[in-house]
Amino acid sequence: MTGLRVLICEDSQVYATALRRTLEYDGDITVVAVCVTAEEAIAALPLIKPDLVTMDVGLPGRDGLEAVELIMGSRPVPILVLSAHVGPRSDKTAAALAAGALDAIAKNDLDLRDPAGVAGAAFRQRVKVLSRVLVIRHPRARLTGGAPVSGLRRHASVIGICASTGGPQILARLLEALPADYPIPILVVQHISAGFTEGLVRWLDQTVRLPVGMAADGMRAGRGAWIAPEGAHLKLTVIGSLALDRHLVAGRHRPSGDVLLQSIATVAGMAGVAIVLSGMGRDGAAGAAAVRRSGGLAIAQDHESSVVDGMPKAAIDLGVEVVLSPGGIAACLLGLSHEPLPGTP
Repeated sequence: MTGLRVLICEDSQVYATALRRTLEYDGDITVVAVCVTAEEAIAALPLIKPDLVTMDVGLPGRDGLEAVELIMGSRPVPILVLSAHVGPRSDKTAAALAAGALDAIAKNDLDLRDPAGVAGAAFRQRVKVLSRVLVIRHPRARLTGGAPVSGLRRHASVIGICASTGGPQILARLLEALPADYPIPILVVQHISAGFTEGLVRWLDQTVRLPVGMAADGMRAGRGAWIAPEGAHLKLTVIGSLALDRHLVAGRHRPSGDVLLQSIATVAGMAGVAIVLSGMGRDGAAGAAAVRRSGGLAIAQDHESSVVDGMPKAAIDLGVEVVLSPGGIAACLLGLSHEPLPGTP
């Protein structure tokens, strides 16, 4: 048997049949097993060794989230979550991404009626790309380790974070490492499939001690982590407030990490911090380089801990010299002293 090997974990026989037909349409993907429970899928993994698992989070018995946690903690394999729940109800999908799943797709956004169509071809390409990602063992545990890096202790007014594939798990651990009263505002661009940002925000707010919310136009950049909503660039203004821009075209992404980080470079200057986490592509690299040129601190996640190191590597290629593990990043954040933004207490 040649080609890409996929295991489907899905309790609906009708949906699993349609999914299999779409995946196998071109002949270069083979569905090697269809499991209706998480227990069945976990037991099958060492026997069939798939290149990728599609995981429904709403399974009977042990749910898809538990399955992702167990798989990524013991026998890692690329996992694509397929979820019927979006918006506020997508908490469990967000938790699965934080536990190590690579990506999530809303079932309603996946048209399985026409395997030959553009949507079917795009889905198969997405599966192929994800299957090539070298995933790492990822037990659910609080972020530990990492000593402060010599010379990095400094004043900071704002921290900007850009992340994509593999980012939610590191973002969750960075925020878990911070106390509830951490004073420096954190602005986040996390690339994630449509429909899941709200669930990620809700899950993080319930999981970490620091307040986490959706960034809103005109709100003060205060204590907490504020995540850019879908379809809107997040910017820091000269008066220390947040602005949302739903019209600017800046590369492939809206929200864009480059747009956020470049605004931080302009407004905060030497008191700005940029962090580029795991992800495909180059978003955030130019913005992080701008923060560095303005005298601020720019950090890229290291290769060893990145699920995908495209974005961090692009930042390094543009001159970002501080490269840290997640533990090192957390230690660095804890070592920063707060310098208020203009117009803030």
